Amino acid sequence: MTGGSPVRESLSAAQARRVALAAQGFTDRLHARPTLRTLVRTVGRTGVLQIDSVNVLQRAHYLPLFSRMGPYDTGLLDRASGRAPRRLVEYWAHVAAFMPVDLWPVMAHRMRHYREQGHDWAAIKHRPELVDSILATVRAEGPKTARDLDDGLPRTRDHWGWNWSESKKALEYLFAAGELAVARRNSAFERVYDLPERVLPREVLEVPEPSREDAQMELVRRAARSHGVATERSLADYYRMRGTDTRVAVRSLVEAGELQPVTVEGWRQPAYLHRDARIPRRVDACTLLSPFDPVVWERARAEAMFGFHYRIEIYVPAPRRVHGYYVLPFLLGDRLAARVDLKADRASATLLVHAAYAEAHAHAPGHVADRLAQALGDLAQWLGLTRVLVHPRGDLWRPLSDALGAVV
Repeated sequence: MTGGSPVRESLSAAQARRVALAAQGFTDRLHARPTLRTLVRTVGRTGVLQIDSVNVLQRAHYLPLFSRMGPYDTGLLDRASGRAPRRLVEYWAHVAAFMPVDLWPVMAHRMRHYREQGHDWAAIKHRPELVDSILATVRAEGPKTARDLDDGLPRTRDHWGWNWSESKKALEYLFAAGELAVARRNSAFERVYDLPERVLPREVLEVPEPSREDAQMELVRRAARSHGVATERSLADYYRMRGTDTRVAVRSLVEAGELQPVTVEGWRQPAYLHRDARIPRRVDACTLLSPFDPVVWERARAEAMFGFHYRIEIYVPAPRRVHGYYVLPFLLGDRLAARVDLKADRASATLLVHAAYAEAHAHAPGHVADRLAQALGDLAQWLGLTRVLVHPRGDLWRPLSDALGAVV
């Protein structure tokens, strides 16, 4: 740990939570007006921003920035990832995600794997002439979407979310293989593909490719920095690495003194503390987290860290949902104190709270409701919504509606 702190062999559950939240940026000083520099600092904490197309509230990659920076201009992220000089670029880092551009060379071993093996779910390796033709078209004509290359051909909707044309499959293969990069997303949230040399800064492309072993170690190093304290499984999950590769990297980083083995109260598995991790005396967070936020995206870690059993229920039939369609955890202090099912009804400029539930350890539901009302008001204002309405579902709905003074 920093500042000459003594070596630790164990952490309490509360210390582990504070370490993790500090590593994720929840103790950073808020800027009165977040700037591009604020955004870069924040992504330096999270490492990646997971991308998801669901837009019932706000697209997933915008929300972790709001949770850490407060209300900000979403155009900052669009600028950082869609205009030169880019600070962020898309790749399969966790899943589909924005990552700092300097991770592009570190991902070269994954790109080479896709070039050699083909992209299983793209299923176009048997059509190399199509791949070559599309790459040549982009090189000659500039950025393209799959729709541009399809020339308006209709696509069926037999399989929601995966109705890819042959052009789209080829583009995705070339993207995974590093032959193409994503220049930006268009207004329909479609990827716009271009050559890497026209997307990434030259200094990034000129970095020598690290060995596979060095790349794996760098990914684990970054995962450990973003987690603060984590099990081997959590370190592997951050950049979706194989367990064997993670284990080798962890061993090297322990030997180098970058990771310290520790036990954490209540955790079944050994953990590793990053040498730069801080243990703040307290964390004063009061914000909502995306279902795809790094704090909760690994559900087993969220349960071990916060005692928070969490499952996203978007794909669960409505009668079988426990908490709702798009449920966000509420972070209060260093605990996940509640969860709310939210929808932005843009037609009526209303943030709808379909359900609100307090967690069992939230001993003062009135206080939780008051702080949650504050967080919901901030979220609504950021989304350009003028009111918040609460439906009568969940054990927290009544105190929350009282705190908001708006009941459906």
